[in-house]
Amino acid sequence: MRAGWHRAGRTPEWELALWHLASLRDAAVAGALRAVSRGFATIPRPVRGVLRRLALLAWWSLTLQLPRHLAFWLAARRARAVRPASVPLLARSVPAPQAILLAEPASRPVVSVIIASYGAVPHSLRCLAALAQDRSGVAMEVIVIDDASPDPAVATLALVPGLRLIRNPVRLGYLRSCNAAAATARGEYLLLLNNDTEPAPDAIAAMLALFRTRPDAGAVGAKLVFPDGRLQEAGGIIWRDGSGWNYGRGDDPDLPAYNYVREVDYCSAAALMVPRALFAGLGGFDPRYAPAYYEDTDLAFRLRAAGRPVLYQPRARVMHVEGVSHGTDIAAGGKAHQVANRARFAQRWEATLAAAHYAPGTNLLRARERGHARPVVLVLDHYVPAPDRDAGSRNILNYIDALLADGAIVKFWPHNRAYAAGYTEALQDRGVEVFHGGNSDAFPAWVAAHGAELDLVLLSRPDVAQAALAPLKRHSPARLVYYGTDLHFRRLRQQADVTGDAQAAASAARMERLERWIWRSVDVVLYPSAEEATTVACMEPAVVAKPVPAFGFATFGAERAPPEGADILFVGGFAHPPNEAAVLWFAREILPRVQARHPAARLVIAGSHQGPLVRALAGGSETGGAGNGAVLRADLPAAELLALYQAARVVVAPLRFGAGVKLKVAEALREGTPLVTTSVGAQGLPGIERAVAIADDPAGFADAVVALLDDAALWRARCCAQLAYAREHLTEAALRRRFLEAAGLRAPDPAPAAAARAAPEDAMAEPIAA
Repeated sequence: MRAGWHRAGRTPEWELALWHLASLRDAAVAGALRAVSRGFATIPRPVRGVLRRLALLAWWSLTLQLPRHLAFWLAARRARAVRPASVPLLARSVPAPQAILLAEPASRPVVSVIIASYGAVPHSLRCLAALAQDRSGVAMEVIVIDDASPDPAVATLALVPGLRLIRNPVRLGYLRSCNAAAATARGEYLLLLNNDTEPAPDAIAAMLALFRTRPDAGAVGAKLVFPDGRLQEAGGIIWRDGSGWNYGRGDDPDLPAYNYVREVDYCSAAALMVPRALFAGLGGFDPRYAPAYYEDTDLAFRLRAAGRPVLYQPRARVMHVEGVSHGTDIAAGGKAHQVANRARFAQRWEATLAAAHYAPGTNLLRARERGHARPVVLVLDHYVPAPDRDAGSRNILNYIDALLADGAIVKFWPHNRAYAAGYTEALQDRGVEVFHGGNSDAFPAWVAAHGAELDLVLLSRPDVAQAALAPLKRHSPARLVYYGTDLHFRRLRQQADVTGDAQAAASAARMERLERWIWRSVDVVLYPSAEEATTVACMEPAVVAKPVPAFGFATFGAERAPPEGADILFVGGFAHPPNEAAVLWFAREILPRVQARHPAARLVIAGSHQGPLVRALAGGSETGGAGNGAVLRADLPAAELLALYQAARVVVAPLRFGAGVKLKVAEALREGTPLVTTSVGAQGLPGIERAVAIADDPAGFADAVVALLDDAALWRARCCAQLAYAREHLTEAALRRRFLEAAGLRAPDPAPAAAARAAPEDAMAEPIAA
C-alpha cells in the first residue's frame, strides 16, 4: 500500500470537484471552498454525492456549461441504454425425425458433432433440430451414439436425414461412448454435445473462429444457459481441493463478466470443441473416470500440461437442460460417480492444484481466468477504442495488446459507460472484460469491491483521471500510471496563440493546473515523446515521467516507384480540433499554390467526424470536383485506408498546433509514402527531418509538395528513407517492451541502454522505439 494516499481532513471527491472552479482566480473563494469540503467529510457519503451534484449543476449554470454537459449526459444515457440483449434460446417442440434437415455428411468434414445419449429421444431430436439451423456453413458430420438404451424410440433417430446413428450393443457409459464415437469421426474438430443441449445457430461458427485466431487453443467451450435464460456456466473454476464451480450460475448471461474470451480451468463437455488429432493423441477421455464425471476437467488439465489452453467463447451460446442423463442428485444414480471421481482427480493433480489454484470461493476475479501468477490491469479511457476512427484509440489499443501479450488480465472501463457496437465486441474477443451501463456510482462501487485485486491502473486523458483517482486511491494499492496522450495544456495554448481565442487561453490555464495535479497524484506519468516527458519533469521535479512509443507496427510498406496521378492525402479524425484547423489551412493557403503549378493535384481527405467546414471543401460532394477539388472519405476500414496511402503521391500533415506523436505521421513513415509536415507534426520523432520535408509557412510547404510531384528520384529517396526510419523506430516489439518497462511490469532491458551509450554522438538522442 502506498503511503500518503489518505490525508487527514481531505475528501478526494471534493478536491476533484474544485477543478470545476479553476477559472475563479479568487484565492479567498477557493480557500473557503476547501474548508467547506473538509467539513463535508463528516456527512454521510450518499448525502455528499447529492450535494456534489447540486454544486456542479450550479457551477455549470453560472458558467454557461450546462447545455454542453446536458447534451453529453443525454448522449451517454442513450448509448448505455442500447445494451445487446441475447436472443433467448427457447426450448423447441419435439420435431418429427424426417422433418430435421441436417446437411449431407461431407466427405471431409471440418467438424464432427458427437452426441452421446441414453434414450431420451425427444431431447436428442431437439438437439438435432437446433444443429439443422446452424449458420456456420462449414462441412459437418453429425454422430449420435446411443448407449444400448432399451427405449424402442431410439430407432426413430435413424430416420433423420444425414445423421449417422451408432448403437452400442452393450452399455459403455458416457465416457467410453464418446471415445468410441471419436474414433470413427473424420472431422478436423470434434464438437462434443450432450443430447439435452440446443446450440444457437452461430455457436459452431463462433467456436471455430476462436480456434482460427488462437491456434494454440486446446479446447473451446461454450456459454451454457438454462431454458429460462439464466446463465448456467461461463467457464469453470477448479479450486485447490478439486471441487468445481460453474462460474456465473444463475446470473444474467449478458453481464460484462460473462462476455469476453478468457482462459479457464475447464469448460463442460456438454458443449466442447477440441481438435480431433489432439484428442486422439491424448487418448481421449481418461477411462479412470468411467462411466462419467471429471473426464472433461481432467482433459482440460492434460491439454494445459501439453501447452494448449482451454478457452471460453461467450459468442457460442448453448441451451442446456442439465441432468437428463444422470439426474442432479450426487447421492444417487450415475451422478454418484461425481464424488468418487473428484477424489481421483484431486489425487492425480495434487501438485498442480496446490501450486496454481485458490482455496474454494476465494480470489474469484483471478480464479475465473487462471490469474494466479498474472497481473490484473485496469485501463480507463473516455470511450471504448475505435481504432478506425481516431489515433488515440489506436494508441491505447497498442498498450492493451502489449499487456495481453505479456500475460496480463486486462479490464477496460470506458468513462462514458457506453456499449459501442462492434468495438466493444472486438475488445472482448481480444480477451478484455469491458464494462458498460450503470450510473455514475458504478465505478466507485466496483473499485471498492475489487480494487484490492488490482496490480496496475492505466489512466488515459485528464478528465478520465480526474474522475477516477479518488476511489482508486481510497480502495486500491495498485500502481497508478497516467498516460497523457499529449500535453493538453500546451496544445490549447498553441491553439490560443494561432487563433487568438481568449477562451482557449483560459482553458489552457485550467488544464495546466489539472494536469499538474494529476501528475502529482500518480506513481508514473507517461508521454509519447521524450520532449514531453522532459517538460513534465522540469515543471514538476518530484514526478516520475517517462517517454513511451505511441505507435508500433508489425508490417511495413515496400520500396516502390511513385504512383500515377497527383493525389495529396490528409488523414485525421476531425473530433480533434487540430486536424480541422490543419486541413482548412492547407486547403485555403497551400493547395492553391500547388494547383497553380499542378492543376491536376487533388486533395483526398480521409477521417471520421467530418464537420460542415471540412465537407464544404468538396462543395458538399463525396466524390470531389467542387470546392477545392477535395475527395472526402470517412470511417474507412484498414484495408481501404492502406489503399489510399499506396495510391497517394504525397501525404500532408500541416498541423499548426498540437502535441505528442501523430498517427498520421507514423503511418506515412510505415507505408513509405513521402510526407510533408510542420514542426508541430514532427514532434516526438527525433531525426525525422532526415526522412521527410518540414515547413511551417505556406510557400515553403507548397514547394515541398510540388518537389515530390515533380521529381521521381526524390520521391523514391524519401520513400526509402521513411521506411528505414519506421523499421528502426516504429516496431511493435519495441513499443511493447518500452511500455511494459515504463509501466513497471517488466524489468528494463540493459541491452538498449548499452547500445545507446555506445552510439556515436550524431545518432538520434532519443530513439522513440529503440
